[in-house]
Amino acid sequence: MIKRKQKMPGHIKQKVIYEVIDESSDGQKIDNFLIKFLKNVPKSHIYKILRSGEVRVNKKRVKTGFKLSLKDSVRIPPVDFTKKKVTNLNKASTDQVKLIDDNTLFEDDFLLVLNKPSGLAVHGGSGVSFGVIELIRASRPEHKFFELVHRIDKDTSGVLLIAKKRTALVGLHKQIREKKVHKKYQVVVNGVWKEKQKIVDLDLLKTNSDNGQKKVRVVESFSNNPLVKASRSVFFLKKVFGSYSLLDVKIITGRTHQIRTQLSHLGFPILGDDKYGDFPLNKSLRKIGLKRMLLHALELGFVHPITLEKLLIKAPLPTNISEFIAKNES
Repeated sequence: MIKRKQKMPGHIKQKVIYEVIDESSDGQKIDNFLIKFLKNVPKSHIYKILRSGEVRVNKKRVKTGFKLSLKDSVRIPPVDFTKKKVTNLNKASTDQVKLIDDNTLFEDDFLLVLNKPSGLAVHGGSGVSFGVIELIRASRPEHKFFELVHRIDKDTSGVLLIAKKRTALVGLHKQIREKKVHKKYQVVVNGVWKEKQKIVDLDLLKTNSDNGQKKVRVVESFSNNPLVKASRSVFFLKKVFGSYSLLDVKIITGRTHQIRTQLSHLGFPILGDDKYGDFPLNKSLRKIGLKRMLLHALELGFVHPITLEKLLIKAPLPTNISEFIAKNES
């Protein structure tokens, strides 16, 4: 009797796939397309099948930087991999999906701008069932393309820009690279801020902890590490109330955790920041009901990539932040 080798649960043997490029992938590089299409396949393997010529576009071998065009036929070879658990979007509650409509600040055929609530991640994963992108796709199943133009942290609230067409995404990314996008935040910090305006330039290094969590730290400007990134923010004092300060922040560069890291380094940690903040203070604030980080993306200004209209989208300061300020002013 011959025993057949049993496959581990979740193990998948793909067949050759021929994918025809639609508008959602028009203009995208082949490597990025494959990374998105083969979500659970390691990037190293994706680049391996590209270099070997197993991936073909219109029956021809292509290099990793090849840009796809509408109606291109992409041959994707069989790939062995272990499929991760995939969240069923149909299980998203009506209230979760409604959250997107209730917090939409602007929408047309090319863009969607949300006032993202604090506590909602931009993507699902790492213990988070549904992020902004998953909920948008569940609320608008007729649309194939939704991509983040930029990111804000899970615990940060405020303006978040999503592209509904690749042409819009490319145009907005160009504006970001050329520093033509206006971003203003409001933040409540621990400490009495005295300067009306302060420009902060610090070099930042992003690291991963043993448990895979990202963290950023300030490094000396003479560091030769190529991973070190320059960061610049301009801080404006709005008001001092008690032992706290409310600041406006205009960011010139968009580094990971930029505002949080800079303020912590300056000795003015953001209230409620569980990664760079004052932990004993945060614990005492939670006891009186403050359960979020007091950082809010207030404004986003840019030129519409298709209509060329100048837009300035504003998200009002959330009630839980304005009420905290009002209580501590008295």
